[in-house]
Amino acid sequence: MTTMTTDAVATDAPAGFWSSYGRAWTRTPGSAVYLIAVFVLAMISVSVLASLFWTGVGLLVVVVGLPIIVGTLFVARGFGLADRGLLWLTGLPQIQGPEWNRDKPGTGGFWMTLTRPIRNAHYWLYLTHGMIVSPIISTISFAISTAWISVGLGGLTYWFWGAFIPRGDGGEWGHYVSDALPWLFGSTPSWGVEVTLYLIAGIVFTFTMPWVLGGLALGHHAVAKGMLGRWRSDDLAAEVRAEAAARGAAVHAEDVALRRLERDIHDGPQQRLVRLQLDLAALERRAEAGDADAAAELAREARGHAKAALDELRALSSGVAPPLLQDRGLAAALSAVAAGTPLVVHTDIDPAIDTVTSPEVARTVYFVVAELFTNVVKHSGASAVTLKASLRPSVTGVPSTLDVWVVDNGRGGAAFAPGHGLEGLRERIAGLRGMLVVDSPAGGPTSVGAHVPLAPTLP
Repeated sequence: MTTMTTDAVATDAPAGFWSSYGRAWTRTPGSAVYLIAVFVLAMISVSVLASLFWTGVGLLVVVVGLPIIVGTLFVARGFGLADRGLLWLTGLPQIQGPEWNRDKPGTGGFWMTLTRPIRNAHYWLYLTHGMIVSPIISTISFAISTAWISVGLGGLTYWFWGAFIPRGDGGEWGHYVSDALPWLFGSTPSWGVEVTLYLIAGIVFTFTMPWVLGGLALGHHAVAKGMLGRWRSDDLAAEVRAEAAARGAAVHAEDVALRRLERDIHDGPQQRLVRLQLDLAALERRAEAGDADAAAELAREARGHAKAALDELRALSSGVAPPLLQDRGLAAALSAVAAGTPLVVHTDIDPAIDTVTSPEVARTVYFVVAELFTNVVKHSGASAVTLKASLRPSVTGVPSTLDVWVVDNGRGGAAFAPGHGLEGLRERIAGLRGMLVVDSPAGGPTSVGAHVPLAPTLP
């Protein structure tokens, strides 16, 4: 058993080495092109950036230097982006860009906008990279890579192009080697000695070329990742901006919803209650006058107005605070919305959504689905609708997103429009940092999807 295991390891090791070596060779041409191209880019960047930056510094006393420095920082950003773009040739992982605007939403003004690059450390790092770091490391890597490529390819082909080099007057140096190492070359002609030595050098340099060029490219990648890439603080700044934007969208959506609710109450239940009050007053006068038939008729009309007002209040309250949602959870509340719709409804609701959705998410999703079903009934001309609610797991297997789809077979043509229902629903979902998507070609069907990220469950 031991012998078999040893043989297996001995057999697999070379295969693993040559496979890795082959993959390294596939990246070598791209690395070579990158090392040459980035040297050219570095020479251009140091010339342009140094000229612009020191000109701006010299003109600071007359104020005009400040815009020049700001412009230099933007140019440095462009050179840094070009460097990161060229790294694609090496086959190394892509470097994520930094957060260029860290100002709070709503803050602006001329001077804030003008000085934004000056207040962002990323711009200065890009300038330092383009003026100092990149020219230095690019020059070193260019010298090494060109030497390695020249010796590797030139040594392998010296037997061909070396014959065209004029001989004599020092052109032949092989005899010096053969005289110094007679035990190795003996009476071999000097031309044969030169070809042999060049060939050995070419084989060694060509064999090691993937590692040398790959290592130089990896060094550039490491420097670019540290100076041109994204920081953890960038993620925090982006998170803050996203939270602020979501909060603003939620506030605006709630304001629109409250105004709409106020208008609906004014146009519906309030008018019916006013009419009910007038009917009751007339009923009182008829009763005092002894007109029983007229009083009974007014009582019937008043009861009808009261029932209509109650129905309208129930319909309005279903989008505000449904008791079923609080008592039995989101899955049951969505099922109740589907059951109360006067259409053929197919439901596919994952009961696990109740365990991972927060009350805020549940309320918003319920309201959005209820509004979507109302739109289907009123505007789509559909005869059937499908409601699907499911959880989308993350790479770790933990549910990270709630996906809710409402699909109808109506006439289609639904789209976002300022001040209309779908736009308000999108703002509500955006308040949870989610996304509402609509696919509604003319002739149908219409698919509306709400995708809401779930907050991680704390231990």
